[in-house]
Amino acid sequence: MDGPRGCYAKAQAMKRNDIIDFKALEKELQAALTADEKYKRENAAKLRAVEQRVASYEEFRGIVLASHLKPLEPKDKIGGKKTVPWNCHTIQGRPSQDETTEISPVGENTPPARDLG
Repeated sequence: MDGPRGCYAKAQAMKRNDIIDFKALEKELQAALTADEKYKRENAAKLRAVEQRVASYEEFRGIVLASHLKPLEPKDKIGGKKTVPWNCHTIQGRPSQDETTEISPVGENTPPARDLG
C-alpha cells in the first residue's frame, strides 16, 4: 500500500477538502482485503509444502501457485446420462455418411519434399 506517509497525505487532503470519496475508500479496502487473503492463502500453502518435505523447488512453487484452486465437491462431479456426444461428427463411433474423409496413400497427390539445407 501507500505506507504511513501516504496515509498521512490522504488524511491531510481530506481535512482540506472535507469531502470523503467513499467509492475510492471502498475500492482501496477491497484491494487490501484481497491482498491480505492472497498472502494468507500462499503462506499456508508454503507451510504445507515445507511440512510435506517436497523434493524440489519446482514442486514447492507449484503448490504455492496452485493455492487458489479449490477441490471439487460431490455436486460438481459430472455424472448421469450424457445428452450431447463429445464428438458431434460421429454417431456411435461411425463417421456420418455426409462427412467422410478419404486418406490417400503415401506418395499419391503429395507435393515433393524440399531440401532446406
